[in-house]
Amino acid sequence: MTHPFVTEVDIATYQRDGVVLIRGLFKDHVETLRQGIERNMAEPGPYAAENLKPGEGGRFFDDYCNWTRIPEFEEVIRTSPAAEVAADLMGSGTVQVFHDHVLVKEPGTSKPTPWHQDGPYYFVEGAQTISFWSPMDPVRDASLRCVAGSHKWEKPVLPMRWLSEENFYPDPEAYMPVPNPDEEGMDIREWEMEPGDAVAFNYATLHGARGNNAATRRRAFSLRLLGDDARYVERPGRTSPPFPGHEMTPGQKLREDWFPVIWKR
Repeated sequence: MTHPFVTEVDIATYQRDGVVLIRGLFKDHVETLRQGIERNMAEPGPYAAENLKPGEGGRFFDDYCNWTRIPEFEEVIRTSPAAEVAADLMGSGTVQVFHDHVLVKEPGTSKPTPWHQDGPYYFVEGAQTISFWSPMDPVRDASLRCVAGSHKWEKPVLPMRWLSEENFYPDPEAYMPVPNPDEEGMDIREWEMEPGDAVAFNYATLHGARGNNAATRRRAFSLRLLGDDARYVERPGRTSPPFPGHEMTPGQKLREDWFPVIWKR
């Protein structure tokens, strides 16, 4: 039996395209997540960043790996249907927490989120990975945009530093250049969304987001989860998130004291 939020069509779409929309996934948790985001912005963690250069209008704040210190995030991670829905979409018997991520674009933040795949930044690989991106405000134009099928590309996309626009790792030969999906006519999926709706996508799915030219904020909560086949891998440099002192070795399942299993079939 799948969770009531998920249909067999959703599962097939996720497996084929690497992205699917799940309406209302966090709808009963929107106020809790908004409170958590406010707490996060008032008390940023060590990885908090402002992603605009001088002269670029608005504010683009992001921070991650805060769920163990922000009770609102932990409550939602443990009590929402996200883990069970993730298991259905990934086809996994278990679900581990990887990390949370908050991204806030204030009104008039015209800077888009650059096209990228999350996977190359992470120290984990596997077919069973999933990220949920959920807005806490209605979005019309500032939604997430995902390229269908990109999770099956032969080469990963070169990870870049968002602000300095430098290569993230020293060996760009291992990666394909960042494409321009609009110019190249790729199959881009994006939706108008209500608070609590969630885009589910694979860590290898190419995605980005438009700037926020609306008169309202665009607060987004992302939750990254792992399935049965996810394993630790070495990267040619410091990963994002780095998780210093993790002491894991290549091929190992991520240590459950740091990355707890929150659902089992």
